[in-house]
Amino acid sequence: MNSGKRTRRGSVPATGKGQPRGGVPTSSNRRTPAKKSAPTKAWTGRFTEPTHALVERFTSSLPFDRQLFEYDIQGSLAHCQALEKARILTRTERRTLVRGLELVRDELRENRFPFADSDEDIHMAVERRLTELVGPVGGKLHTGRSRNDQVTLDLRLYLRDNLRTLESRIQDLQRAFIGQARENLDVIIPGYTHLQRAQPVSLAHHFLAYVEMLERDNARIRDTLKRVNVMPLGSGALAGNNYPIDRAFTAKLLGFPALTRNSLDAVSDRDYVVETLGVLAIIMMHLSRLSEELVLWASSEFSFVDLPDGFCTGSSMLPQKKNPDVPELVRGKTGRIYGHLLSIMTTLKGLPLSYNRDLQEDKEPLFDAMGTVLESLVIYAELIGRLRVRRDVLSEAVGSGFLLATELADYLVKKGVPFREAHGIIGQLVRYCLERRTEWHELSLTDLKAASPHFSKDALRYLTIEGAVDRKAQTGGTARRQVTRQVNAWEARLAKKA
Repeated sequence: MNSGKRTRRGSVPATGKGQPRGGVPTSSNRRTPAKKSAPTKAWTGRFTEPTHALVERFTSSLPFDRQLFEYDIQGSLAHCQALEKARILTRTERRTLVRGLELVRDELRENRFPFADSDEDIHMAVERRLTELVGPVGGKLHTGRSRNDQVTLDLRLYLRDNLRTLESRIQDLQRAFIGQARENLDVIIPGYTHLQRAQPVSLAHHFLAYVEMLERDNARIRDTLKRVNVMPLGSGALAGNNYPIDRAFTAKLLGFPALTRNSLDAVSDRDYVVETLGVLAIIMMHLSRLSEELVLWASSEFSFVDLPDGFCTGSSMLPQKKNPDVPELVRGKTGRIYGHLLSIMTTLKGLPLSYNRDLQEDKEPLFDAMGTVLESLVIYAELIGRLRVRRDVLSEAVGSGFLLATELADYLVKKGVPFREAHGIIGQLVRYCLERRTEWHELSLTDLKAASPHFSKDALRYLTIEGAVDRKAQTGGTARRQVTRQVNAWEARLAKKA
């Protein structure tokens, strides 16, 4: 059956010579000595000359799509059963093809697959090797399908697995944050807006903010999976196929709950790749925000935390340095993931229906982005789990910066002062302290009464950090009892997913 990728030589299409040029490295990237292709009848079909060597190298996708081999063979095994059910293959032929595909899979897994110079992509490499192992019956495998629906099937299978792995790695990082939250329930830190000290908050509450971000990421993954988990095989090159193949049967074999409904759309759709890259970009944005805080908090200017030594490096010149390389690299890699998202959207924006070779450009950004995000999540789960909090520094930090200003304003409001008026009174009190270089805890009741007659002796109770935190006891607040409730709930929730 014809594919969107043109073939030029004989009944088994010849393919390009793969030269590594990027993609996520896998064990199967290490090539065994190339097997020379058997001579074929010169340029049968509509072509009068062979593919130019430069074109073969330029169009080869084997250096990066070879990591799809498990999914390609998984799809082919299901297709064999569907062909037998449609009486296109005999039982003996199906068993021969299945046995051959299993041998090919073993060779690829064990890194002894004899790649040939003619292997343009992993799909043709598998089919070529299958035919070498089982003979002419190998040529029947491609009946009723095209590389156009084959490759999108492989991508969907790849994404289904990797998105589920991604969800699991996110949960590992959530567990690391929750562990730190449990350990630091009694620690209070300065909360910031505009990177200026604003109000005191529980450190556990701060850690749980990242747990919430990551949970939204997982919700996006689950939503994206609904559109990834649709079976395109049977769409052919663009118009469907001419054989009585039961697509629902194939979908059931492969675990797909739904079928694509339009063959033109099915072979040219890469929305699910765009969505996945969008999800990955948002995850990296969250990790980059975390990176920025860790870089700041680990600096001498903050010293709120110590990063584990095994996750930092020294300087080639400055012996005192402890550089936060992991957070910096995650922050830096975020831009690359954003670029991958823009890359695929730009590739797709001008493509007419249906398949175009431009779509080959979907894999390198997708594979790199997925590998980068998974690796970043794994390393951050380990780093966060081993993070050391500088409680002494934080205790000192919350004692300065007028973190209780809003507490005093709210006190006046409870005494009947309009908030805007109370806001102005406390602002004047802050200026008074700045001019005299004093902090809140050094103010006396006389100082407070000088600012407003509405202050009474009970106002001094509002000048404690612990009181300020525990008064925020509504749902979502930073009070210890509310944060403890959230930690308990998250522990129970993630325990069910373990």
